[in-house]
Amino acid sequence: MVEAYEQLHALGVAHSVETWVDDRLIGGLYFVALGKAVFGESMFAHVTDASKIALAALVCIAKAQGVPWIDCQQNTRHLASLGAAEIPRKAFVADIQALSSEPDPQWFFESVYWSQLLSR
Repeated sequence: MVEAYEQLHALGVAHSVETWVDDRLIGGLYFVALGKAVFGESMFAHVTDASKIALAALVCIAKAQGVPWIDCQQNTRHLASLGAAEIPRKAFVADIQALSSEPDPQWFFESVYWSQLLSR
């Protein structure tokens, strides 16, 4: 499985968002992006809430780059509190078809992106 994500990363479609403190990786997540269709894959944390910081950063980047949604695969209470909502499969498939043909976003973070959390 790791080799598959390494290949996707080499192709430029698998990415990570990492949370570091004092040169120590404490949490993060990885995702696959096909154009502006973004699929959250997995999160990890060695320190409480470190993966949530990474998710917040991904949301900020996505909003700044015009990505309308991130597929989070599960509708948990926590994700719903952050705005996650289920959509009908037909709409999901149509969105993927449209978004995957759009240009790839620039997957980098700038501190000004934190302001994206305040905008709806």
